[in-house]
Amino acid sequence: MNTQDHKAFDVRTVAPAEPNRSVDVSVLPSDHPQVTFGKVGVLLVNLGTPDDTSYGPMRRYLEEFLTDKRVIEWPKALWYPILYGIVLFTRPGKKGKDYKTIWNEELDESFLRTYTRSQAEQMAQAFAGNDKVVVDWGMRYGNPSIASRLEALKAQGCDRILLFPLYPQYASATTATVNDKAFEHLMKLRWQPAIRTVPAYHDEPVYIDALARSIEEHLATLDFEPEVVIASYHGIPDSYFKKGDPYHCHCHKTTRLLRERLGWSDDKLITTFQSRFGPEEWLQPYTDKTIEAMAKAGTKRMAVFNPGFVSDCLETLEEIAGEAHEIFEEHGGEHFTHIPCLNDSDHGMRVLEAITRRELQGWVE
Repeated sequence: MNTQDHKAFDVRTVAPAEPNRSVDVSVLPSDHPQVTFGKVGVLLVNLGTPDDTSYGPMRRYLEEFLTDKRVIEWPKALWYPILYGIVLFTRPGKKGKDYKTIWNEELDESFLRTYTRSQAEQMAQAFAGNDKVVVDWGMRYGNPSIASRLEALKAQGCDRILLFPLYPQYASATTATVNDKAFEHLMKLRWQPAIRTVPAYHDEPVYIDALARSIEEHLATLDFEPEVVIASYHGIPDSYFKKGDPYHCHCHKTTRLLRERLGWSDDKLITTFQSRFGPEEWLQPYTDKTIEAMAKAGTKRMAVFNPGFVSDCLETLEEIAGEAHEIFEEHGGEHFTHIPCLNDSDHGMRVLEAITRRELQGWVE
């Protein structure tokens, strides 16, 4: 796996990975395309990230994101005049400033890219003893693209690929659009690899336990005990839920199982939804409004975490650790902490590896 620059691979040999899947090279015509096969790819895919915080890269990223029909379901005749007439002129500058506040200056990239790369590298190390498995990573929006990484895996001989959308709770605007993009690229291939897609794992014991341990360890470092802990999930328009999207139910089940695992009451651990956009009603209760109301009502100590995000990103670092913290203190709160996402921690990698190994059964010994 080349996780640093994602250069294209140039493979020029017939190289089966297993004896029982070999070919008789002697019967091949002289002009037969030279290919490799017999390996199994694992492609970790997260939402995406701009390449830079300046206007141009931000606009390209937002355009790709906001023209996805899974994300914005409005008719193009209604949405595109707003998108191209207003949003893509004003939002890139504003969001670029937001990204700048949480940018990984050391590597000159977003932390989402940093963590996703690290997750792939650690996953590759976990499978280092099996030369049949190749691990890579990509982004639904921005770089490296899903198509480029599928091509790289195929060039390395992966005729079977496990596609892992990094979303514990299923939503059409996240998991489904990753799958869509992958299969869109497969439509262009003459020799398609076999594909498996990882399902939602919002209620998997290994995931619930990892969240619980992460919360317990973080709270143990504090000099105060939160009166309430908020599980803040990214929202979706309420209309998507009413059309049958299971996301709302998955989020509430994650919180319920986590509450049971921690032994907390309904009042100690609650569910809210953040990051709404546009005029529609989104899933409620809203995170920012809930935090404001609780602070006004006298809550002095609060913790917030984001179980729907595999990696810390703009929505967790800027919106919660930054903005939500300010809202809480502005309205009377005194002690606030943001509990980091699982990221590339031992707890987080234990989840990703366990899910990957389960989904590879039958393909990998």
